[in-house]
Amino acid sequence: MNELDQMYQQIILDAARERSGEGPLADAHGESFQVNPTCGDQAWVRVKLSEDGTSLAELAWEGQGCSISQASLSIMSDLVEGKTLAEIGELYTAFRDMMDKQGGTLTDEEADLLEDASAFEGVSKFPMRIKCALLGWMGLRDAIDQAEVK
Repeated sequence: MNELDQMYQQIILDAARERSGEGPLADAHGESFQVNPTCGDQAWVRVKLSEDGTSLAELAWEGQGCSISQASLSIMSDLVEGKTLAEIGELYTAFRDMMDKQGGTLTDEEADLLEDASAFEGVSKFPMRIKCALLGWMGLRDAIDQAEVK
């Protein structure tokens, strides 16, 4: 394993252990329950939007599963905090595109945009693990969609 792979693996392990953003969120504007039926990973993602509905005021998640799904939720939580919905849409698209490349190399711009989430580039080489990495992101998108409808 090369040094970059080792660093990325450590980022994922640290994020899975730290579980940033984990916890309940009372009076959420939108929430989504996601499950990966192939491995049993589960996540509740809850959001509150800003008063004007243009940005994310709060995000919280609760879940259980493998280190990849839990780390992805943790890193996603840090990455989207305080962002506008347009910025979150851009981050979602970049993360999804990275997973769709299935091991393809990120551009410098993509890596800069995704910050620590770019550590999941190596995960994209393993089709069975892509669902784990996307679990929280799918929940975030669904929870925001629900909040916007309210």
